Amino acid sequence: MFDATILNIAEKIINTGGGIRRDQAEALAHLPPAKTFDLLVCAHKIRSHFKDNGIFKCAIINAKSGVCSEDCAFCAQSAHHQAAIETYDLLDSDQLIATGLARHQSGATQYAIVTSGLALTEAEVETVTTVARTLKAKTDLTLCASVGMLTAPVARQLKAAGITRYHHNLETARSFFDQICTTHDYEDDIETIRVAKAAGMTVCSGGIFGLGESWQHRVELAFTLKELDVDSLPLNFLNPIAGTRLSDRPLLSPMEALKCIALFRFIHPRKDITICGGREITLKDFQSWLFMAGANGLMVGNYLTTQGRRIEDDFEMIEACLRLEI
Repeated sequence: MFDATILNIAEKIINTGGGIRRDQAEALAHLPPAKTFDLLVCAHKIRSHFKDNGIFKCAIINAKSGVCSEDCAFCAQSAHHQAAIETYDLLDSDQLIATGLARHQSGATQYAIVTSGLALTEAEVETVTTVARTLKAKTDLTLCASVGMLTAPVARQLKAAGITRYHHNLETARSFFDQICTTHDYEDDIETIRVAKAAGMTVCSGGIFGLGESWQHRVELAFTLKELDVDSLPLNFLNPIAGTRLSDRPLLSPMEALKCIALFRFIHPRKDITICGGREITLKDFQSWLFMAGANGLMVGNYLTTQGRRIEDDFEMIEACLRLEI
């Protein structure tokens, strides 16, 4: 029998436009596995009401790889780890522009320039702004940057060049952060989000599930993001990489991963929710279910240091789901 309590909560969200309270979120998070399908169905109802059936497609480029000073436990690009990845300085503007044009041609609606490291140098900021101005003139891509910690002047430079969205994940809950990163403070990440918003950019910020965090930590992260009023929530799932501190962490089950998405949709009914890294290895044959779970965006193509699916396969999946109105 379908869970009437979950359905009533979903209908109230649809009727009022507001998300659930923290105590309600924690109650939903701790529902037994047998209730997960009911949660997914209701998350789908919420997404369909507030986001129609459009699915946006985001592509990224690993514009500067490796040798990062931070010790994030999951990250192959950290200089504190021994992951076997390619390392290189910031790609030149021609390469970044060419990749952006190719992603646009393939059907991506958003293009993000992503760099390793705590922050960019002045020269690197100039390269990124040059790329943004060129792509803005040649495409209708939504341009996004994910280039580390921001100062107000740099944020204004990026915005003036045509970068309208800034990506900066919190990764996990404040109360769990010291288990994941010790080289900077959680408040530094919060401040970068505030700086980006103050410069007039929309903010894309989310986290990674499967780091060893509890359901309480997941709820805490969701409500921190709600307090910051971020515009888009990218959700990732740990893909354990050899050479990192979390290389031996087990994967989440597909149903637990889908439950994470659904819970975020109940808390953030009006926001964009994008599913990003780790979805292939975690969701496996259940990837098409992520839309039923409440997501309305997908990162397509490759990630930073791991391979994604063929873009054509993702577009085929999206089209099939849209035909079924999933």
